[in-house]
Amino acid sequence: MSAIKRHNLNKAFAEECAFSEIVEAGDFVYLTFCVGNVGESVESQVHGALDSMAARLDIVGLTLESVVKVDVMMKDPWNIPIMEKVFKERFKGIYPARKTIATDFAHKGGVEGLQVQIDAIAYRK
Repeated sequence: MSAIKRHNLNKAFAEECAFSEIVEAGDFVYLTFCVGNVGESVESQVHGALDSMAARLDIVGLTLESVVKVDVMMKDPWNIPIMEKVFKERFKGIYPARKTIATDFAHKGGVEGLQVQIDAIAYRK
C-alpha cells in the first residue's frame, strides 16, 4: 500500500476540529464535511455540498463519477426528496451507494444555518 496522504483546505479549522478533509488511502479517497451555501435553501445547500465535494475531488484528479459511497446528514429527513432531485441532476444516473442520516447540527449558523453535510468515498481506478 502506498503512503496515506492527508489534505486540508482550511488547515486551521481542520486542526481546531481534529479532522482531515481529504484522505487518500490506496485506491480510495475519503472526503468529509462537504458543505456549502449554509443558510440558503436545502436545495442550494445540497448543490453547495456537491460543489465542495467536486472541488476536493479535483485536488486529487477525480470527479463526481468517481464517488462510490456517500453519507448524507440532513437536519430534516422530510427534505430527502429535494436531495434526491439534486443528486439526479448532478450524478446523471451514475449514483453512489447512499446512506441518509437525520441529525441536529451544532453549527455557528444556528437553527436556520447548516441543513446538509455530505461525506464521501471515491474510487481511483
